[in-house]
Amino acid sequence: MQHDTYEPMLDDSERLSQGELRTLQLSRLKSSITHAYEHSKPYRVKFDEAGVHPNDIRTLADLEKFPFTTKADLRAHYPFGFFATPMREIARVHASSGTTGQPTVVGYTKSDIEIWSSVVARSIRAAGGRPGMKVHISYGYGLFTGGLGAHYGAESLGCTVIPMSGGQTEKQVRLLCDFKPDIIMVTPSYMLAILDEFRRQGIDPRKSSLKIGIFGAEPWTESMRREIEDAFAIDAVDIYGLSEIIGPGVANECVETKDGLTVWEDHFYPEIINPKTGDVLPDGELGELVFTSLTKEAMPIIRYRTRDLTRLLPGTARTMRRIERISGRDDDMLIIRGVNIFPAQIEEQILTVAELAPHYLLEITRPDRMDVLTVKVEARDNQSQENKQRAAQTLAKRIKTHIGISIRTKIVEPHSLARSAGKAKRVIDLRSKP
Repeated sequence: MQHDTYEPMLDDSERLSQGELRTLQLSRLKSSITHAYEHSKPYRVKFDEAGVHPNDIRTLADLEKFPFTTKADLRAHYPFGFFATPMREIARVHASSGTTGQPTVVGYTKSDIEIWSSVVARSIRAAGGRPGMKVHISYGYGLFTGGLGAHYGAESLGCTVIPMSGGQTEKQVRLLCDFKPDIIMVTPSYMLAILDEFRRQGIDPRKSSLKIGIFGAEPWTESMRREIEDAFAIDAVDIYGLSEIIGPGVANECVETKDGLTVWEDHFYPEIINPKTGDVLPDGELGELVFTSLTKEAMPIIRYRTRDLTRLLPGTARTMRRIERISGRDDDMLIIRGVNIFPAQIEEQILTVAELAPHYLLEITRPDRMDVLTVKVEARDNQSQENKQRAAQTLAKRIKTHIGISIRTKIVEPHSLARSAGKAKRVIDLRSKP
């Protein structure tokens, strides 16, 4: 592993003292909230209903007076209602899937894309990346922010980009061997699939050219980090982001410490709240992560509830604060191999298959190293075996098409799944805990 000789390359914002950083944050916070109020009708309505005004921001603590933003707010104004610039100024649109299959849509001006690229470039630098290195990107390209976010950030840093995208594991390994990249950006679980393919082909992964792995889009553990680092002889670091804030690059681990993700606070202001009361918690306490954008034009986001559970910690490798590795979520979202899934999405697809009843159970296992989602669903009465097999194939295909994940289906007999008089238990997680 390479971090013993690591020498940080910091930009001017990373060199700010805490006092200088807080002054910059307050100035940008005032501008961002004013921009949201004046140019985004949903925010103007929310602020007026809450009895707050941009002029109420005199200190950073005054942000607590402003209402939260949720996914439900964004969906209520689908697709472009939260945009704060005219469509002629929107350079790109991304989206993420939601509980009903309706995505949350985000827009970017050219300036937003430049800022996004700069924070991803900063993240790659923090991970040990340098100009001139080759970066193999295995995040998916398209409406998902991972692929293009990593791509533009690597280019901004001055790297050579290999835009492989996801899938085609055998080809991934071939290109890793032939193109000899220094860095790979990918989900940690798919990195393990790549590892298996190296071994299947009889290739020693420790002899690959890789020096750094930047892993995100799903939770992963310290034990998984150790396995990947030992297998490939690389440094494995964590990257964090979500499309509603900007995409990947909101926070990143620094390779010299690997002690949590440094939040790029000059662009994203973090809070930790009690998820039940909404009260802001002191640094160090576990709660729900909330972000306010400080520099976004197309779609400023004010106090966005991420549902991610973590805590804010003092800076170490940088002055900016860190977040602890995400410990889970306070809602019912599942993350399977980097794909966000809600039980309601599965239910929506089940209801499109005539042979299936709306009684189901989601079973998550990890028989090897990859998560496996098995959808157990009851057949309707008097279905033949042929009908059940066809229904299983149809459901798997629809889930792959509409949600973007491969699953296993198990059609069970009518009335065989447990019923509940209260809230139905839809998920059984049988993965062993680290």
